[in-house]
Amino acid sequence: MKIAIINGPNLNLLGKRETGIYGSETFDNFFEILKAQYPQISFTYYQSNVEGELINQLQSVGYTYDGIIMNPGGYTHTSVAIGDAIAAITTPVIEVHISNVHAREDFRKLSHVSAKAAGSIIGLGLKGYVLAVEWFTKK
Repeated sequence: MKIAIINGPNLNLLGKRETGIYGSETFDNFFEILKAQYPQISFTYYQSNVEGELINQLQSVGYTYDGIIMNPGGYTHTSVAIGDAIAAITTPVIEVHISNVHAREDFRKLSHVSAKAAGSIIGLGLKGYVLAVEWFTKK
């Protein structure tokens, strides 16, 4: 099984940025733990702060992988193009958000991704990625 994790803007700063919201663990450290927890899965990880690069990555893996876990970051609320890219590919996407976006600013309550994703996991910290992996393995 092949699962791609695609993270959007500012998620490269996990462990440093707003630790009260996002926690103190880096994504690189978490990714190593995730790979060790699921040795039977071939994971890839991609992060970009650039919208078009995220779309290119979705298109690159979106026809050959078994699943995509995507945290589009702030682009969730602004990028129709990322939502369109998810709708265009055949690989199912689980949308993950570390924080509870519905408990934050009003503009964060709009997602251009949720309606195109197979499901969304919101507000459970990095555990959301684990739950998404579990969904793919039980599917």
